[in-house]
Amino acid sequence: MPTSSPLAARDVSSYPLKVIVGLGNPGAEYARTRHNAGFWLVDELARRHRGTFRLESRHRAELARIGLAGQDVWLAKPMEYMNRSGGPTQSVLGFFKALPAQLLVVHDDVDLPIGAARLKQGGGHGGQNGLRDLIAHLGPDFLRARIGVGHPGDKNLVADYVLHRAPADEERQLVAAVDAVADVLPLLLEQGLQKAMHRLHTTPEPN
Repeated sequence: MPTSSPLAARDVSSYPLKVIVGLGNPGAEYARTRHNAGFWLVDELARRHRGTFRLESRHRAELARIGLAGQDVWLAKPMEYMNRSGGPTQSVLGFFKALPAQLLVVHDDVDLPIGAARLKQGGGHGGQNGLRDLIAHLGPDFLRARIGVGHPGDKNLVADYVLHRAPADEERQLVAAVDAVADVLPLLLEQGLQKAMHRLHTTPEPN
């Protein structure tokens, strides 16, 4: 695992956010599954801010540039399977000369209830295979946006659970959580992580 640098370990608010990576699996069969909540978020940001994704084969990722709170930000969707997200993300960061502290990773989280959304800086992977691979490539010191997808109740069922589409009422809550994160990101860029966390974490969750 890479050693965290003093720069990377400082608060993300010390650096302008440059890259937002959504985690998911490529392919139409995965598009609406719980595991692709990260893709949903970057797709929503591209829709709101008129970004267009294009495949960049050298990075094994789709990229789109948007303007967010007066800053240029790159959106990325790794075109490898979830457990190989680290290589494409590392390639994108290297190309844009971005530190891990300038990276926001959006991912599904079975440890949060359906419809919950949280911001977090650093930490472990919690069994999320995309995060596991990212940490192996970059270290742990990047910002995360966690989209709660709920838990099937048995850890042996998690892999199958996240690779299936949620029922309509739960999917509505997932979409609301994605919207809540998209809504708060301008505040993150303008006023920093603590203000954005307070706003997001005190927003009532959908019923």
